[in-house]
Amino acid sequence: MDSTLLIVAIVFASLLAGALAWLLIRQRRQLKAAEQKVADKASHPDNSVIPSRQLQLQAYERLILLADRIALPNLIQRVNQPGLSAREMQSLLTLSIRQEFEHNITQQIFVSAEAWDVIRNYKDQNTLIINQVASFLPQDASGNDLNRGLLDLLVQNPKASLQNVVSEALSYEAKKLL
Repeated sequence: MDSTLLIVAIVFASLLAGALAWLLIRQRRQLKAAEQKVADKASHPDNSVIPSRQLQLQAYERLILLADRIALPNLIQRVNQPGLSAREMQSLLTLSIRQEFEHNITQQIFVSAEAWDVIRNYKDQNTLIINQVASFLPQDASGNDLNRGLLDLLVQNPKASLQNVVSEALSYEAKKLL
């Protein structure tokens, strides 16, 4: 019986070794196939670049939309609520700018550092304008007084709004990708 048991153990060990060898060979073939796919993608850069370009173009599109949404005339029209005081309207306008910016903050990974700086500076500039105009109003001023003051400032000094400059800069960057 000892010799029969020894033969069964040898057969079992041989089968086990054969199964392990087959698994190792199969894994190596799969690894080589995966490496070949990566090499094929690297040799055809158009296939791997297109998705990232699309993401970049979409990011520029979203940032242009952000610039339009936080442009003071558009912002005032969108968030205006009658009956608010100037301080409440100031808070509402600056909060809206901050929320719009935070909603799009992830786009910075798809655009150039310069493009992101343009957006951040534009956000800061609009917030600064709102705060400065609000600081010159009397304590009992209404939200409509603040809105009127902001719009008057933009009419008297069109260069105070950088919306067109920001949009053109972002469009230029996006067109470089095409």
